[in-house]
Amino acid sequence: MVVMTRNLDVSRDLYSTAQQYLAGGVSSDARRTTGVPLYVDRAQGARLWDVDGNAYIDYVLGQGPALLGHCPPEVVEAISAQAARGMVYSAQHAAEVRVAERLCAMVPSAERVRFNTVGSEAVHAALRLARGFTGRSRILKFEGHYHGWLDPVLYSVHPALDLAGPADAPVAVPGTAGQQEGHGEDLIVCPWNDLDTLTRLMDRYGAEIAAVIAEPVLCNTGAILPDPGYLQAVRKLCDRHGSLMIFDEIITGFRLAPGGAQEYLGITPDLSVFGKAMAGGMQVSALVGKAAVMDHISTGKVAHAGTFNSQPVGIAAAEATLRVLDERREEVYGTLFARGSALMEGIRAEAEKAGVPLLVDGPGPVFQTYFTDAGAVRDYRDFAATDRAKMARLHAALLDRGVNMVPRGLWFLSTAHTESDIAATVDAFAGALRAL
Repeated sequence: MVVMTRNLDVSRDLYSTAQQYLAGGVSSDARRTTGVPLYVDRAQGARLWDVDGNAYIDYVLGQGPALLGHCPPEVVEAISAQAARGMVYSAQHAAEVRVAERLCAMVPSAERVRFNTVGSEAVHAALRLARGFTGRSRILKFEGHYHGWLDPVLYSVHPALDLAGPADAPVAVPGTAGQQEGHGEDLIVCPWNDLDTLTRLMDRYGAEIAAVIAEPVLCNTGAILPDPGYLQAVRKLCDRHGSLMIFDEIITGFRLAPGGAQEYLGITPDLSVFGKAMAGGMQVSALVGKAAVMDHISTGKVAHAGTFNSQPVGIAAAEATLRVLDERREEVYGTLFARGSALMEGIRAEAEKAGVPLLVDGPGPVFQTYFTDAGAVRDYRDFAATDRAKMARLHAALLDRGVNMVPRGLWFLSTAHTESDIAATVDAFAGALRAL
């Protein structure tokens, strides 16, 4: 791929104006940048076009939701049809029943469903429900795992290592100024993929722990699979101590299998949260779980509400998306894994040719590139030891060559990516490596 001469004049003007009216010039901290942010004009399939007319092969996909590519016809048609019928009812409607029924058929842990708008809300609901069900207050989370930006869980996501404590005894490090100090007292932080430490913590605090929450594949800190047998051991420890097991599948849900990472890995949690890919880009999330637990919401013992829960346009998008993922599963997941594997292999080959120490790891439909000499990245501390500054430079070099990945080195695949897209991306990657 030839290096683009990117004209960013319109983008620069927009950013200059945005800085006067938007805090930090952006609407989410995830979009902060040292340069000019990407201002998208339109998206279609596997491509974005910015306001200056530059085109990009897109592996961000809205941070994962566009599993079927941008603007898939089935989803666009469903959104348009529902928007003409009404956008908010604050009442029940038939589509939410159909979507809940399909979720219960697709997802191993789903016997009951409640809808929300974004992932942070669904996680908050899951933790409240776990506490209400067990009568316990403490939550065990894993270092490096992200469960939304709300105060009770925004701890030890990417903490500074000088504040994080020993590797086998992490401390809860708040993620922002303004968090209430007491929330950290209810959290127990554990390293990921460390069964000895988890067992010790569960044996010590198990009677106080309402739930253990985890990204089943850690995608907010690399793309780190659990060690073989690790999640099975977590399941047994939760059962032994009467703690619920919660999977945060906001990223992994429907990306790795029709039933999420829990189907892909063969582990059934008590509660799960889904979002992103569930509605093809619309703002819908869901809390699902076993009936015995979810019925604490059914009876009103645990409160759950929201004006935009099961918002009709979002649910229409979810219904169309889930129908495709369910009824065309072999085609969808065959494509995702094949394209992901091809891109991973191509990137590895180019790094080897260039003599660059690069680790490429992950399931395929989502994967991570790391600049490191290490043979594996198994937890947050390993991730923190990689060259993240160099990865940021790679991101910039790829943008100049018409490829958009998540700046920290994460790649999302869609069914819209073609073999020629993969070949062009590998060519761009080779050029970006040479430019570093």
